Amino acid sequence: MRNFTIYLALLACLLASKMTAQDSFEKRAKSIAEKMETITKEEKSALKLEVDLVNDQLINGSISKEEAEIQKRKLAEVRANNIETRVALQQEALKNLVQEKVDGKISESDTIKKPYKLILKWEKGDKGYENNNRNEKRTTSQFVFALGLNNVATEGEVKDSDFRYLASHFYEWGFTSNTRLFKENNLLHLKYGFSVMYNNLRPTDNRFFEVSGKQTVLQANSNDPAGNSIKIEEARFKNVYLVLPLHFEFDFSEKKTKEDQTYFRTHQSWRIGLGGYIGTRLKTKQILKYQVDNHDVTDKLKGGFNANDFI
Repeated sequence: MRNFTIYLALLACLLASKMTAQDSFEKRAKSIAEKMETITKEEKSALKLEVDLVNDQLINGSISKEEAEIQKRKLAEVRANNIETRVALQQEALKNLVQEKVDGKISESDTIKKPYKLILKWEKGDKGYENNNRNEKRTTSQFVFALGLNNVATEGEVKDSDFRYLASHFYEWGFTSNTRLFKENNLLHLKYGFSVMYNNLRPTDNRFFEVSGKQTVLQANSNDPAGNSIKIEEARFKNVYLVLPLHFEFDFSEKKTKEDQTYFRTHQSWRIGLGGYIGTRLKTKQILKYQVDNHDVTDKLKGGFNANDFI
């Protein structure tokens, strides 16, 4: 069953000379809150009695364990719907009460002398009341999208690369979880998850990859002006990996204090991470786009191409 939360905040700060015995704003609001609490207790008590009867039938052997679970689930749903319906009526009464105050139908003398705040929370189900917790969960999840440039270093140099700099890039998408490691400190987090990474290399000078035994080398394209001239418009070498990132994240988001409660939120300030990833290659493909006698042709060549299986 889904959880639902109702927050009712009633604040009155006006000075009053006297309070009315029965019809004051405070008394009426408190009465509505008490009715809401009574509704929840009544429905939970009724549910407990109904569940006890089902358990008696299970013990007597008149129903199976599976049938008992189905009956309990149905009973819980009925009682939860009852709470939702009956509380909605009290919500409407509270809304009308506040509107009366706004419209001036409740006089100044009927308001309370000092601030009054009422916060109620219901969990739809069997949990009942809980204290309002502003803390973000210690483990949260995020969608990740990243992109950047990559290239090949030959003898430790990327200068004069065989691959186009801006056209050779990577991008990835995935999901991560972020766990705050210390209960009372927001600085250090552990981040982990999975991503699918796409690495693309585009050779320069009308070249493409060709497998030669245990090596994969760049091959210059040969044009034959006398025959069917071939001009490569694009050669792209793509590796796709499934990667598992793991790193520490330092989150400089400050803790918040409100109403004497301290709570933490992530991603509210600068963050820096330190770690790495491991991954396995899912597939490798070379895509060639060229023209033959003014006809556009696209070849997609799948294979190992002697690429590493792990990164």
